[in-house]
Amino acid sequence: MPEFVSNRMKKILAEQKVNFGTWITLTDSDVVDALSRVGFDWFVFDTEHSPLNAGIVQKLIQPMSSSTTSPLVRVAWNDPVLIKLALDVGSEGVVVPWVNTVEEAEKAVKACRYPPKGIRGFGPRRASAYGFDPTYGKRANDSIVTIIQIETEQAIKNIKDMLSIDGIDAFFIGPYDLSWSLGCPGDFESEKFKSAIDAVLRTSKQADKPGGIWTDDPKTAVKRIKQGFKMIDCSGELAIMVNAAKEWLNELKKGV
Repeated sequence: MPEFVSNRMKKILAEQKVNFGTWITLTDSDVVDALSRVGFDWFVFDTEHSPLNAGIVQKLIQPMSSSTTSPLVRVAWNDPVLIKLALDVGSEGVVVPWVNTVEEAEKAVKACRYPPKGIRGFGPRRASAYGFDPTYGKRANDSIVTIIQIETEQAIKNIKDMLSIDGIDAFFIGPYDLSWSLGCPGDFESEKFKSAIDAVLRTSKQADKPGGIWTDDPKTAVKRIKQGFKMIDCSGELAIMVNAAKEWLNELKKGV
């Protein structure tokens, strides 16, 4: 019988280590298989803004078994059914979008936990190695990662109370949605946006909960790390490939 390990991502977040990952939106398992060997700590499979669904996600997660990259799923909405599916196909946790209140944060946590702590129905499929891992049911409540997305001005106002909830492991800022909510769409250098970021980071430090954010280049990523973010999203796999191709062509054209 193989030895089943505890959730790696849960440990990384609890130790407040800086960690790196990327968003997965393409449906090709070869892309995931190759990138999982690069050294990323995690992938977030995006079922909110891409064609991915639970069936596709399970197939994409499968080649990651031989890697140390943790699979997470951004569910399309704060819905217990969607969260249950994401966990049952083998995700180590979920990123829940548009969480704005304490009640919504508590709803996300309960959807990730089996009774009596939550409302998750039992049927883990791949999460329990198709039944070959008899320990899954007992350890799931303590190993599943729950990350809430902070995307609105309302969420900023409620961040202190939301981060105090047992079961919230981290928060993740969606900078574009947040900037739109703050009235400065796409302007990450506006004083209002920067003030909101600073306020969230101060609160997260007090709550001892790590925060994540999307970045589109290494320079921005380093800036966010210096600010205090721990969970760094290195854009997405599509952007990584496109940017690498553009860099190749630009360098080649210089020599022509």
